[in-house]
Amino acid sequence: MSKAFTRESDADDAEDGDAPALPPLPPGQRNYMTPAGHARLRAELLHLLDEERPRVVEIVHWAASNGDRSENGDYLYGKKRLREIDRRIRFLTKRLEIAEVVDPSVHHGSEQVFFGATVTFANSRGEERTVTIKGVDEADSLAGEISWVAPVARALLRARVGDEVVLRTPGGDEALEVLEVSYPTRA
Repeated sequence: MSKAFTRESDADDAEDGDAPALPPLPPGQRNYMTPAGHARLRAELLHLLDEERPRVVEIVHWAASNGDRSENGDYLYGKKRLREIDRRIRFLTKRLEIAEVVDPSVHHGSEQVFFGATVTFANSRGEERTVTIKGVDEADSLAGEISWVAPVARALLRARVGDEVVLRTPGGDEALEVLEVSYPTRA
């Protein structure tokens, strides 16, 4: 079939392939976020809508006015970038609509693990690790942040300092001891 007779969404899929997506939310679960994570996603959405998209639209408009679009790199790459921006805008809009902002500072001083906690724990080999439990859309593993749906977070949630919890892994069960729990202070 000629490319001229394909829908634009078919062309998107062929060009972009499977773009890496954030992990899906568990069915029937809420999209918990910290206030900072919600603000960051909202700022990204507003930046895309107010700055990035209009700039790319202007480039595509200029490139289209130059005539032949079949070999016009500015036009082709601009259209592709517009599709990427629009896809991200749709994703952010959906995620922000269902977001439930949870302020972890309300648990400040608590020794029990809830959403937003920074937890230090040790495994059976005595190796210590510190993680912060955040929302699916805001967790950054390189910064020591894990999603509240991650197996480690699921095992730690509701535990208290001194408790031992069981983490189920493909290699077998592993015991984790909660050493310290902290929350950000109220602003």
